[in-house]
Amino acid sequence: MIPLHELLSRIHWDPEFGRGEFKVGFLDHVRRQLVYVPLNQLKRDPNSLFCFEVTDEQGIVLSVPYHRVKEVWKDGKLIWRRER
Repeated sequence: MIPLHELLSRIHWDPEFGRGEFKVGFLDHVRRQLVYVPLNQLKRDPNSLFCFEVTDEQGIVLSVPYHRVKEVWKDGKLIWRRER
């Protein structure tokens, strides 16, 4: 399994691989479940290697560490899963 940051980089920079609908599943500690968001809704700071931001349904901006990302899906197919 490739590291998450390498996968995200490939999605961003490889035009052929980056075509499609991507979503990321991360562990929400409050809900105690995986939450899925479209990759294009993640706000990544190029200076931060540790987390990204996403806005939830109530409009609250959440800072999510990359280590809480558990799955990445492309066009409805699981392409990456963190070992548990």
